[in-house]
Amino acid sequence: MVRPTLKKQIPNLQEAIKDAAWKQIAREGAPALSLRAIARKLKITAPAIYNYFSDRDALVTALIIDAYTSFGDSQLAARDEVPPDDVVGRMTAIGLAYRQWAHTYPQRYQLIFGTPIPGYKAPLMEVLPSAARSLSILVSVVEQLRLAGRLNIKSFPKVQEEFKAGFEMWKKYGGEADIISLSIAMLIWARVHGIVSLEIAGNLPPFGTSGDDLYLYEMNSITQQFIRG
Repeated sequence: MVRPTLKKQIPNLQEAIKDAAWKQIAREGAPALSLRAIARKLKITAPAIYNYFSDRDALVTALIIDAYTSFGDSQLAARDEVPPDDVVGRMTAIGLAYRQWAHTYPQRYQLIFGTPIPGYKAPLMEVLPSAARSLSILVSVVEQLRLAGRLNIKSFPKVQEEFKAGFEMWKKYGGEADIISLSIAMLIWARVHGIVSLEIAGNLPPFGTSGDDLYLYEMNSITQQFIRG
């Protein structure tokens, strides 16, 4: 148990540990994450951290879940600010919110979408609920387009048999949607992810002082490609 003096000094030690972890990641990168360094920063003993996180991987998993939850909240808020019948507006809103969230929380973005941490493997069933929810907002818009007959697809690669079980598992947490809607959503995500990742890493091709114009161009291209009418 955590000693009373610790509780008095740091009322919410679990959140303080995670906050210190994000700051350490921002300074040194996720692979350098150290529970002992966090303990020194918070002026607590290492065993005090183990009351909340059994090891580094448990802390990383908690950070990933928090990041997906924050990302999903941002996507949901952006979608619901636009009337349900304005599907194009909703697609644009969540696309812009994606980039804004990534720029606001680059460490969180890199942790869930960037380079994997050597030696760490995310426990699927712990991370999947928050990860599926975060993508479900985009899927819901694509599915709305499909149901309205406005999803413009003449042909699309079929999901290979060995991956269909994963799609069905995703539905348990992300909601019902046709497999084509899930597939299109994954492709749209891959395209915006590519631009945002290059931008955050400082490797964006020279199309202005920022990535605004290129990102808006890609958003417009996606709309023209996939939305009919």
